[in-house]
Amino acid sequence: MPSSIGLSQSVIRQKMEAADVPQPAIAAFLDAVTRLNHGESGLLAEHDVVPVDDVFDYSDLSSPSSQTSSLLAHVCVIKLNGGLGTGMGLSGPKSLLRVRGDETFLDFIARQVLKHRDASGTQRPVFLLMNSFVTRDASLRYLTKYPRLANHDGSLDFVQNRVPKLDTETLEPVKWPTAPELEWCPPGHGDLYPSLLGNGDLLERLLESGLRYLFVSNADNLGATIDPRILEYFAESNLSFLMEVAARTEVDRKGGHLTRRRLDGRLVLRESVQCPAEDMPHFQDILRHRFFNTNNLWIQLEHLRAALAEHGGALPLPLIQNRKPIDPQQPHSPVVLQLESAMGAAIECFDHSGAILVPRDRFAPVKTTSDLLGVQSDAYEVHDDGTILRLVESRRGQPPLIDLDAAHYKLLGRFHELFAAGPPSLVDCRSLRVTGPVRFAHEIGIRGDVSIVNDSPVERALPSGNYADETITL
Repeated sequence: MPSSIGLSQSVIRQKMEAADVPQPAIAAFLDAVTRLNHGESGLLAEHDVVPVDDVFDYSDLSSPSSQTSSLLAHVCVIKLNGGLGTGMGLSGPKSLLRVRGDETFLDFIARQVLKHRDASGTQRPVFLLMNSFVTRDASLRYLTKYPRLANHDGSLDFVQNRVPKLDTETLEPVKWPTAPELEWCPPGHGDLYPSLLGNGDLLERLLESGLRYLFVSNADNLGATIDPRILEYFAESNLSFLMEVAARTEVDRKGGHLTRRRLDGRLVLRESVQCPAEDMPHFQDILRHRFFNTNNLWIQLEHLRAALAEHGGALPLPLIQNRKPIDPQQPHSPVVLQLESAMGAAIECFDHSGAILVPRDRFAPVKTTSDLLGVQSDAYEVHDDGTILRLVESRRGQPPLIDLDAAHYKLLGRFHELFAAGPPSLVDCRSLRVTGPVRFAHEIGIRGDVSIVNDSPVERALPSGNYADETITL
């Protein structure tokens, strides 16, 4: 750690100001560095938390009333759209990935917003993408096919901030002259809050336009749309912050879960990187920690403004430390520290926060090609005039557990080659595991638990037919 906190902070401030990073983002990042210097690790040990046994259940909500349309006129919808699909071999925004036929995430999102506007009879809810500088141009260009989508002022987005990668010893910004852009990294989706303060004081402008409620979710989660029942509950509850959670299953062992801090009883979000290694068995115990964060969040804008003012413009979100090579394409390049924060971690920053257990159909993200295969299959179906993709009812909220061999299926190009005949039927599949390069033929059905093994490096085909509770060795 540096001998002088002030030295590293001065260098960080100079670098960020020279890059025209907004002051709220600078303040938030310097606050994180200060807390790191003072010994805060961001780790949350098992003995410091108490499992959450019960939360309010969506099934207990009342049916929507006539006030829904008027409430919609006070909502701002923000979709987090800063990520590239590099993990799957994409070079552009992941939201432009084709999910069903030629339909992308952005097609579903646009139709969702326009449907809600039709219901409200106004140009509300307001809709904004939180883009990054690498996703903005392509995303906005694609959305020109929806001319009604722009807000009254013509806006469709704002741009999230960037922060310096830090030297792991000195905590000063690193230098990489051969590729200066690699000296920067995204600060995680916790950057939502300083980004709302920046971007021309966006938060204040939203409030001045009469907006009261913010609904935020990931662009790659096609189940996340405004639910009138949740909107009315949130408005009537007067909660400052509401997190949608879902029941953890075998596929959710690694995701951030809801828990309660023993010290003060506050609800907190614990991500896997915040869990000490020795506590990981407890973290992954889905019967002990029963609820995971869907990252569908509801926030009262006035309460957010008050919280930001109380904390000097930067919510004290728990630190997330990531140590990675400065050049992701060069694994042996110097390791640097990337400080990030999670948007959902703000649940602990308000006196009146809550969580609601929602059906699994409000959570259908695509992080890997295994996820993509699931949502492209008949385990999911499109509802509500092409606005929502959800699990079929017969699956009772349980998605199929899919594990495709990353050595052969990780990148989209190869994935499409091996599933050129289309996805298999997975509506009755509990789990599918594929090892080695396997090309799927037409009209394949997978039922129960099926494992397909090709130990050869040579691609082999799985013939058409139905497979149930078996291991197939090709």
